Amino acid sequence: MKQITIIGSTGSIGTQALDIIRNYREELGVAALAAGRNVSGLEAQIREFRPKLAALWEERAAEELRARVSDLPVRIVSGMDGLLEIASMDEGEIFLNAVVGMIGIRPTLAAIAAGKTIALANKETLVTAGHLIMPAVREAGVTLLPVDSEHSAIFQCMNGEPAGRVRRILLTCSGGTFRGRTREQLVHMTAKDALKNPNWSMGSKVTIDSASLVNKGLEVMEASWLFGVPAERIEVLVQPQSLCHSAVEYVDGSIMAQLAYPDMHLPIQYAFFYPDRKELEIPVLSLEEIAAIRFEKPDTDTFRGLPLAYRAAAAGGSMPTVFNASNEEAVACFMRDEIEFLEIYELIEGAMEAVPLIREPSLGEILETERLSRKYVQGRISSEGR
Repeated sequence: MKQITIIGSTGSIGTQALDIIRNYREELGVAALAAGRNVSGLEAQIREFRPKLAALWEERAAEELRARVSDLPVRIVSGMDGLLEIASMDEGEIFLNAVVGMIGIRPTLAAIAAGKTIALANKETLVTAGHLIMPAVREAGVTLLPVDSEHSAIFQCMNGEPAGRVRRILLTCSGGTFRGRTREQLVHMTAKDALKNPNWSMGSKVTIDSASLVNKGLEVMEASWLFGVPAERIEVLVQPQSLCHSAVEYVDGSIMAQLAYPDMHLPIQYAFFYPDRKELEIPVLSLEEIAAIRFEKPDTDTFRGLPLAYRAAAAGGSMPTVFNASNEEAVACFMRDEIEFLEIYELIEGAMEAVPLIREPSLGEILETERLSRKYVQGRISSEGR
């Protein structure tokens, strides 16, 4: 039985991962779970899946959870130390990183060092620290399996094909909640408006990033690290139906694509059972009923998150960290109604101009760049009296 450890277990990816484990109890087990502040949600998961170890970010919440599950043989830990312990515990075979944000970097490095198979749903880990993660993966000889639907699709399209024969990666997206809107129409859009994604059920932050196309920019950088293809050879296409999850064009002109109804259970399950495939109860795609699949160029004049991401990728070094961290802080402000939607781009661009570039940042320098980027956004908002 494969034992799985999950950080971010009460979020969108984490709960869907537990759905899969629930469906394959004879083949998959849970060694450890970690959440942020959701005491009740994590308690329910502990009672159902009986992990040996569980963690919450705050010690006060962890103390409450200890009291709640004192009747069970589970140890409760907290903070980054808790995540690192989960990532490297002997019982875990597959480590699923399903947290949002740069908090996922250190646990991923710990899991790699411990020889775990990495199922990666945390794109910020590679965006900001790909130059540290990928050499560590190669040195440790571990397997890194992408869990994002697009990167899983690319991985499946490249399976068995030589990477040197790839001409382009065609990274698809739905276009997000605001697809087709003009800049004028976006001026007064709120977080509530942005959270109405037409195709995917995702966490709030990722849904807003999808609306701004920042998420796709992050995925371009992630794909570059995962597949060894420079960002300029990764093209983003809007696929409004979310049926083609990405494609790979080879030097002979062949294009291989992965198609399915939009459901995150599929890439998660593929990672858990790779290289095998298992039955999955989702609707089967009927090509004759679809009749046509549409592709569009993204509107990069309106949705500036994507060109800013390509600029960050071209600069390299610590610039992707600036892009990511300033976006995280700006999105948090947007969700609190402190800024308007289009100001997210202004804050990212301002941070990219203000925060110094470091060519080969260490982990400590990455984290310091994150701090400076967030500080810049906070300072801008504070100086404007909000």
